[in-house]
Amino acid sequence: MSDSKKRKTENDVSSASPSKRAKLESILLEDDDDDVAVVDRYRKPAPPNAEMLNRSKQCPYLDTINRHLLDFDFEKLCSVSLTRINVYACLVCGKYFQGRGTNTHAYTHSVAESHHVYLNLSTLKFYCLPDNYEIIDSSLDDIKYVLNPVFTARAIRNLDKEGQKMSRTVDGTLYNPGIVGMNNIKANDYCNVILQSLSHVKPIRDFFLMEKNYANIKRPPGDTAFTLVQRFGELLRKLWNPRNFKAHVSPHEMLQAVVLWSKKKFQITQQGDPIEFLSWFLHSLHKQLRGNKEPNSSVINRTFLGEMKIYTRKLPPTELDDVQKQLLLATDEYQEKVETSTFLYLTCDLPATPLFIDEFRENIIPQVNLYQLLAKFNSVSEKEYKTYKENFMKRFEITRLPKFVILYIKRFTKNTFFLEKNPTIVNFPVKNIDLGDILTEENKKLHQFTKYNLVANIVHDGEPNSGTYRCHILQKNTNQWYEMQDLHVTNILPQMITLTEAYIQIYEQQEEDDDQPEFVAPAPEPMQT
Repeated sequence: MSDSKKRKTENDVSSASPSKRAKLESILLEDDDDDVAVVDRYRKPAPPNAEMLNRSKQCPYLDTINRHLLDFDFEKLCSVSLTRINVYACLVCGKYFQGRGTNTHAYTHSVAESHHVYLNLSTLKFYCLPDNYEIIDSSLDDIKYVLNPVFTARAIRNLDKEGQKMSRTVDGTLYNPGIVGMNNIKANDYCNVILQSLSHVKPIRDFFLMEKNYANIKRPPGDTAFTLVQRFGELLRKLWNPRNFKAHVSPHEMLQAVVLWSKKKFQITQQGDPIEFLSWFLHSLHKQLRGNKEPNSSVINRTFLGEMKIYTRKLPPTELDDVQKQLLLATDEYQEKVETSTFLYLTCDLPATPLFIDEFRENIIPQVNLYQLLAKFNSVSEKEYKTYKENFMKRFEITRLPKFVILYIKRFTKNTFFLEKNPTIVNFPVKNIDLGDILTEENKKLHQFTKYNLVANIVHDGEPNSGTYRCHILQKNTNQWYEMQDLHVTNILPQMITLTEAYIQIYEQQEEDDDQPEFVAPAPEPMQT
């Protein structure tokens, strides 16, 4: 953008209406995001008139604000009327009330409790009640930022750089942005681990931290609910907020949107399967972002979509003799067929649990190498799939690897009467896993990089129907692994990660050679059940 055109845009920003100002600001940021000060100068509120300025300076109640009680993670509903329209937050007790005029719930609360400072949750303006005048004071900017965190392109680029400072909450607790716990409202740990893991997938994180990327996503006609895209964006901006008042975030609004958009398939009060939630969530985000079957149609496809060929051949009935089988195999119906398919994650099948017995007559948990599971996709290995009437042999050939590979390690099997869990330990490297080993020579030539590093690992603990989920996350700016289970966040060594019952893993493609040696977990001592 030329200097003259830039100056004209800046002048337009200062005189534009609020709706148009946001669009012009994004143009300036897009053109030169290093010149953030230019935009920030015009983001300041318009100069107040003399009367308003005099009143705001004389407002005696700012020291009654209690930041420890402010929590903007829950639905913006009036605590009395449950309406979403014209809702104000009382900055003294943290409760939500409608309106500020005489006889409104906020007005009544201010008189009854002597709570005088309020924030309009839509306009982000502050008011003193019952006197009903606007408060303009820069000391309140931190409250607005907690309600609606904003990230510049430059700030997003710096998130993974080394040397980032830790942040501090209002009670003095230190935390790393992005490494904050999430409330388990009742039984939503299966959602929490997916949301935490996706928040550390760089293309997903960077896209949703920049609100302008999805600001134009419209809701269906007559629908007042927020879209999943908007709620997910809000959650990620709160998780990565460097100015949080507390070191945890509640996903309440995000999960309310999940319940609504999934038509109650996924609940807060009943535990579900993380892989089912992940599949539904990614497809729903892709659809709301107006994505199609093309690889670059949405940030979801650009990040996770891979491609494979599936070879299928039908098996003759087992009751036939060898001669009859040979006759059938010569027909077109039993010839191998090939189809091209896309995938968002790869399903890895664990071998059946062997009944090893040690000298104490106790079962020993078996182990398997991750490369053995990935051999399923080397275009040579075949596996039998049974349907109600027919059996098929299938083999899989990966033709295009995505930027991020999601592996689903299938641990649960539904039988007629109950759900069984396979406790096999999967030995895997956290760095330098080479997926080129499962590609054909022809497909390998189409890939510049085939090595991947682990960035997220989801684990299931306990029994199939009563267990819990936790996840391991790599914080890139410190190269430190963290274990996150709802509100609990602790450091963990990478050696310990490989000893867990991994369920879902996310690997990131290396874009350059990594000189660090590959870490392979040492074979642990046999664990007894």
